[in-house]
Amino acid sequence: MRGKMQVLNELPKKKEIQERYASYEPVFTEILGNVEAKLKETIHLASMPTYKTRIKSFNSYYKKILRQKAEEASVSENLVTLTDMIGIRVICAFLEDLEEVEKQVRNSFVIKEVERKGAEQSFREFGYESIHVLVEIPADCLPKVNTHLLLPENLVCEIQIRTILQDAWAEVEHELIYKSEFNPFDKPLRRKLASINASLSLADTIFQEIRDYQNRLQLELGTRRNTFYEKADDLSDTELGFDRHKISENASELPSPYAKGSIDDLVLEALHEHNLGNFEKAVHIYTKIINSKPTPPSVVLGVIFKHRGMAYFAENKYNEALEDFKKSVEHDPKSFRSLYYEGIVYSAKEDDEKAIECFDSSLEIDSFQSHVYYRRALAYYNLGNYNKAMSDINGAINLGLKDDDVLLLREKILKKFDMKM
Repeated sequence: MRGKMQVLNELPKKKEIQERYASYEPVFTEILGNVEAKLKETIHLASMPTYKTRIKSFNSYYKKILRQKAEEASVSENLVTLTDMIGIRVICAFLEDLEEVEKQVRNSFVIKEVERKGAEQSFREFGYESIHVLVEIPADCLPKVNTHLLLPENLVCEIQIRTILQDAWAEVEHELIYKSEFNPFDKPLRRKLASINASLSLADTIFQEIRDYQNRLQLELGTRRNTFYEKADDLSDTELGFDRHKISENASELPSPYAKGSIDDLVLEALHEHNLGNFEKAVHIYTKIINSKPTPPSVVLGVIFKHRGMAYFAENKYNEALEDFKKSVEHDPKSFRSLYYEGIVYSAKEDDEKAIECFDSSLEIDSFQSHVYYRRALAYYNLGNYNKAMSDINGAINLGLKDDDVLLLREKILKKFDMKM
């Protein structure tokens, strides 16, 4: 009996601990806000993450310390420290972001521990996946106002890094299993939970594959567009008597990894060949897409005709290029780039009046195209309409285009005005 009374006397007194915990909450809240602000300054991704923050509730805190040695909570004058009292969740769009966020956190914080929850689970298990990083509270994140409270020893902030789907599963799992203290033994129910978890993991993987495809597509599109503009610039340079001695950055001379048969794969393969300068092969693939059955939607055809027109332009096949750009606009009347490219071809054919009509149509759809103002200025210059040429050059400059071509053309227009005077 005496032994039992001794244990009871050593048990933590909930009211005292609650009062002690409540006195620290404003300090923890200030630290949490400072660490969150530092994280937002630190983390830079193409798709910016969202943040969730929380101070551990007293009830959750109390349950957890009861699972520790009771006397530790009873005799400590300061608050018993847990690693998850201050928590921030960084929720990312894609799997590739997780590693990048962890890397950026490592570069800006002192890391105490990293735990990868769920990494060792089999497909039959249904626990959540998450990266938990314990960081030391940076000096610039400590409370700015002196406090009579001594910060608990070894105070850390737990930063959890997850995808959107991982976070969704963790929230649901927390409600179904953790909060209800329910661990299903029924096999069909366990299978259902495991199946949902597996489906979300698969969805994360598919989202990442789509993201990888988009990144590769943008890279190929950027290279292809630059090649097209370089050829157009070369034609302009001849007119202006300007020699820039450009060195083009060609696409890597690697075999295309995209010959798998779907339209998406064919588009990437065509762009890859296009960027390598294999224009005839690129045209063949674009044509294959256009003639595929069932007929692709208009939005797809609008893009493919535009790409094939650019390949024809690179081969100096101006009539074929014009026809394709016109078909692109037929399928997508809002394609201001196809209208712009059509105008460039007319300029190459020295039909400046037609070129101006196309540039006008392009600017009607999107009036913030600095390069179109420059091209239209060049066409007006060739027609001897120096007032309109100067107006367009100023328009291009006002939109931020101030490269050598623009400045050279402006200088030439000014000289024409001087000659008139």
